Amino acid sequence: MSGSSKETDEQLKRNINDQLDRLVKQLADLEEYRLELDDDEYAEMKKDTIEQLQEFSQTLTKITSGNMTLVDDFSAMRMAVQAAISEAFKTPEIIALFARKQPATLRLRLEELNRDYKIRKVGEQIYFDRKLEILTALKKLNDHLNTEEEEFLTKHSTANMADFQLVASDAASGDKMLNFVNKSLAK
Repeated sequence: MSGSSKETDEQLKRNINDQLDRLVKQLADLEEYRLELDDDEYAEMKKDTIEQLQEFSQTLTKITSGNMTLVDDFSAMRMAVQAAISEAFKTPEIIALFARKQPATLRLRLEELNRDYKIRKVGEQIYFDRKLEILTALKKLNDHLNTEEEEFLTKHSTANMADFQLVASDAASGDKMLNFVNKSLAK
């Protein structure tokens, strides 16, 4: 691959990472300021963000089907976008760490979450939801899960997580991803 082609790929990766960061931050801000928005305003903004995520997903599908040098990086991002759209993941931070393939940082976040739960800084429902998200992300990143973590995943997996895992296991299939998005949005 020529130097110019590598530079173009790197610029494209940076632009796509920036777009993903913007959409994840938009989701995070929307959740953070939800109480300050009226229901209609919140619903409209969330719908707009979901539409942007769908467009972003379609773009990633087109890119990964045509440029083999970018497939691995963009497949992870595409799965993260699908998770956000499907609401399998509710924590934008975890979506971003998954998209960037950062299992070590996810492990640190899991340790912090376990500590916060032990000292009652986070409630039980938030603890279970976030732990499930982190473990699912780690599993999809092929990070080794111990027996306790595997059992937790099996016991607490939700329908959205199961759908996401099914689609994510065949990330190369753009049609399957888009069908998953449409199914998730119809819920």
